[in-house]
Amino acid sequence: MGCTERFLHGDGRSLAAGVGAASPCGKFARVGWLASNDARVSSVTATVAERVRDRLRSEQSNPAEDPQRASDIARDEVRWHNDVAPARGWRVLDDEARAIREVLAVVSGFGPLQPYFDDPEIEEIWINSPSHIFVARNGTPTRLDLELTETEVRDIVERMLQATGRRVDLSQPFVDASLPDARVHVVIPDITRKHWSVNVRKFLSRYRTLDGLVETGSLPKDVARRLAKAMREGASVIVSGPTHAGKTTMLGALIDACPPEHRIITVEETFELAIDAPDVVAMQGRQPSLEGTGEVTLRRLVKESLRMRPDRIVVGEVRDAEALDLLLALNTGVPGACTVHANSADEALNKLAALTMLAGRNVERSFVMPMLAASVDLVIHCVRQADGSRRVAEILAPSGVDGERIVSKSLYRSAP
Repeated sequence: MGCTERFLHGDGRSLAAGVGAASPCGKFARVGWLASNDARVSSVTATVAERVRDRLRSEQSNPAEDPQRASDIARDEVRWHNDVAPARGWRVLDDEARAIREVLAVVSGFGPLQPYFDDPEIEEIWINSPSHIFVARNGTPTRLDLELTETEVRDIVERMLQATGRRVDLSQPFVDASLPDARVHVVIPDITRKHWSVNVRKFLSRYRTLDGLVETGSLPKDVARRLAKAMREGASVIVSGPTHAGKTTMLGALIDACPPEHRIITVEETFELAIDAPDVVAMQGRQPSLEGTGEVTLRRLVKESLRMRPDRIVVGEVRDAEALDLLLALNTGVPGACTVHANSADEALNKLAALTMLAGRNVERSFVMPMLAASVDLVIHCVRQADGSRRVAEILAPSGVDGERIVSKSLYRSAP
């Protein structure tokens, strides 16, 4: 019994105060930053943070490498400030714990954005301009009652990119980079009209398993069980869908269901999957240097992955000629998985076939289509609904080729 038949039958048939308190504001709700946005408190915090920075510099201590030392110094400086504040006419920081958090956010975090990074309910943060900042919770956008300066936005981006080895400047006006639990994308003028554009997509741990996706209503429990069974048995899968449909989240949850003894090699343009497995190697591409050398493409990484004893090859997103290299890898018998932008499961198969032809003139559709139908076991199509929630809309299993069209069986279709 193949993967398709086994799947068909299955096995038995807070942020701090203010956030979330929505008020009407056109299309979006607006929320506040912390309990107060008092300028004097911000000024005091900035002053204390500067003293903390001075001490860290004098000790040659990096707050990212030694967060405990940064925390200790922040506590010392907040207490010193409160001790001398009455005599000097300064404002006392009444909530010591909160003041320490704010100072640390300025020194080693992402300033006023840090609370939103820390909030486990927020999945995405984006900045259109210093006064137009948004977050998404369960797919629903919310505008923040928060205004930064241009300098603050640039400082936050600089802090994000500091440890990534990536840059953004006039010669490289776009950048994708990985943070410990997020991915950041930045575009700067004059590609954007006036302001820096920043998008941060967080990796939330509760969405990294199929059971977690069942809890959010993304798919029924019996479908999740059958998908897990298919992954254990070595099914090759494509996860398709439009932007923000939860494709990468679904892909990560599927890989989580693989047997623990499997060696998994992941290939991405920018680290995003964050697979937690005993035997996994994660690789990402590299941009060329200023001299135009040193580029590492996804095509190269897919080829290299075949030399690494893979039990499964995972490509985070296929959008170019690496489609052919992945397809050839699947045809050697190595299970694979990937995501692709498409508006339906059928369209995903056609798009993957079209992308393979970007590899060169000798790639014919008559060669690709039968190989694709034979190599892919499941296509899982995800959608984003009007209320912002995500769900699996359909699952197909390619079964053969009719002319230049792949014939598929429908294994699951959600209610409209």
